[in-house]
Amino acid sequence: MLIAIIAALVALVLTAAAVVIVLNMVRKNRSESVGVKKSAATIDSVGVKSTLSDYMPKHANHGTAASSSSQPVTVPADVLRPRFLAMGALVAGVFATLLAKLWSMQILAGSKYASESEENRYSVVSTPAPRGYVYDADGLALVKNRSSLTVLADPDVADNRDVLLRLSTVLGVPYNVVRQRVKDASSGAQSQRVVASDARMRDVAFISEHADAFPGVTVETRAVRDYPYGALAAHALGYTGSVSEDELGNMAAGRDIELGDDVGKSGVESTYDNLIAGDHGQRKVMADSKGNVVEVVSETQPTRGSDVYLCIKGPVQYAADKALAELIAPDDGVIGSGAGTAGAVVVLDIADGGIVAMSSYPTFAPSTFTGGIPQEVWDLYNTEESHYPLMNRAISGSYPAASTYKAFTSMAALEYGFATDTSTWTCTGSWDGWNTGQPQMCWEHSGHGTLDLYGGIVNSCDVVFYEIAKAFWDNQETVGETALQDYLHKFRFGEYTGIDLSGEAQGRIPTPEWKAEHFADYPEEAVWKGGDMTNMIIGQGYVLTTPLQIACAYAAIATGTMMKPHLLKEVRNASGEVVLSFEPEVLTEIDVNTDDLALVRRSLRGVATDNSYIAKVLNDYGIQAACKTGTAEVAGKEDYAWFAMYAPYDDPKYVVACIVEEGGGGSDTAMPLGAAVMNAVLAYDRGELDEMGRIAGSTGKSVEPAAHVSSGRTD
Repeated sequence: MLIAIIAALVALVLTAAAVVIVLNMVRKNRSESVGVKKSAATIDSVGVKSTLSDYMPKHANHGTAASSSSQPVTVPADVLRPRFLAMGALVAGVFATLLAKLWSMQILAGSKYASESEENRYSVVSTPAPRGYVYDADGLALVKNRSSLTVLADPDVADNRDVLLRLSTVLGVPYNVVRQRVKDASSGAQSQRVVASDARMRDVAFISEHADAFPGVTVETRAVRDYPYGALAAHALGYTGSVSEDELGNMAAGRDIELGDDVGKSGVESTYDNLIAGDHGQRKVMADSKGNVVEVVSETQPTRGSDVYLCIKGPVQYAADKALAELIAPDDGVIGSGAGTAGAVVVLDIADGGIVAMSSYPTFAPSTFTGGIPQEVWDLYNTEESHYPLMNRAISGSYPAASTYKAFTSMAALEYGFATDTSTWTCTGSWDGWNTGQPQMCWEHSGHGTLDLYGGIVNSCDVVFYEIAKAFWDNQETVGETALQDYLHKFRFGEYTGIDLSGEAQGRIPTPEWKAEHFADYPEEAVWKGGDMTNMIIGQGYVLTTPLQIACAYAAIATGTMMKPHLLKEVRNASGEVVLSFEPEVLTEIDVNTDDLALVRRSLRGVATDNSYIAKVLNDYGIQAACKTGTAEVAGKEDYAWFAMYAPYDDPKYVVACIVEEGGGGSDTAMPLGAAVMNAVLAYDRGELDEMGRIAGSTGKSVEPAAHVSSGRTD
């Protein structure tokens, strides 16, 4: 800065001097010209007329007199001389200014420009950082890194047909696919595009040896995600992909990320991306005029991201994933060739809310998305035929709760006195308490006879709960219009659980206000009716819930406390030190009468012991549990099968909640699935389960599910 100021001052002084000289010359020239003109005007003014003879000598003795009286003769050279001097001074000033600038650049700032010139010979290149590993609760690596030969292309390669054809031939990838990948700007308009990951060594060697034939194409060895167990826990783990420009603009402050880097797109890869991602390395290189690196001057190694440990227990997760896949798609992955078209399982640790297993089917293999999601796979996975494998049904699937709801609506009845441990009702198989002439049916069309509340829950009798719903309706002025809904909120239905994953569904508890708003354009449908109450109390109608919400609510019944569900256990740095641990968080302490809670617990235990089929399955596994089945009716589809349970009954440790879409009755389909998964987690605790294996991603193929012969719900 000082050098520039000095140079400017010198140039200013020289320029000012030149300007002064020029002005003086011009002024002098003007004054001489004015003097000559003024003298001539004075002679004319006195009437003296001059002729040529006046200036010619008539005889010698008059010469002196004549010379003294005549005007001096003006010579042209004398007139032009000042102008040339002025021009010369101006040119001298210009050259002086240029010399001053040259002097400042060469002498005063020479070392600075030399330093900048030296720096221009080098460039700094960021080195991508390997991501941290993801482990299960006991240190089993579920996600790792591996090296991959990656073929990259500059964006303008998309306009070079010859290069695209050569890449297609060498890599064995269709031309249109190569062109599409090069045109894909999701990772940034200027970033290199991934043409192929895990390229063969011979293909890479050919491209490198014939670089002139592949302008704009490079090959790099990159660290990519490795999933040793295939699609195991895919929805919980998530997948990664190249950062987009939109994501880059929305990154948290301090996040070290550049175009071309991989970031988490879903699951824990996304939730804990800032912890899993490492810090870039840097290479200072010297390049020639063509941009080729000729020397690596210095290099800083990248730092791998922190390792994340989850609450998931690998063998339990494998058992859940495997059981769900074998139930729904046993025939080479064809959905519907077994029972149901889709499903989900959640295993929850009651003590701290840890997710021990989370399965959703159909599923996907995260490795498929390494280096970007192929368009053909993306299109396949977003069709109705494939049943949307990318959807995490455990947290995003919203379903009618069916009879699993009865555990909570019965507690509401006890709370408001519309049921007691001695109350009884008679079920004939149908009920028309609203006197409409269109009775509502119990799932057992022949009727259950006379039942108390215990019997109503064990047999899942709809008529018992229709009567309870009518009691709420008839006593609205006393207990309030939404007393039942308000009670259900104690178990946080219709609310987010706050699990550390994105995409969680809120669920719904329907109310008169909700219905009026939802059907605002259809006034006749917007009115809240008694039938809405009888549907809601058995978990049908407009009720929606998720498998995770059911799991959390049953954990609250088991202990009276609802913990916040979470996947994260702890985070460790590269040295293996624990830098972050999840602190268990209580969502709510259930404010209920202890006697009422005890009655409902006994009733859920009765479901496990009094139903002969359920009792046999649980006894075969040696499980002492409390449970509830459910069969949800969905318009235009086969029934959805529900099952929720906690065990051991006398010392609850785990909850299992599962659903099978279009799986039929809960007792027939979902109950054996849930029991098998509960058996797995209890066996793991005893040290009797360590089997691990690969889970296959969905093929996207499906068939119509087998029809279940039924006149309605079965439980």
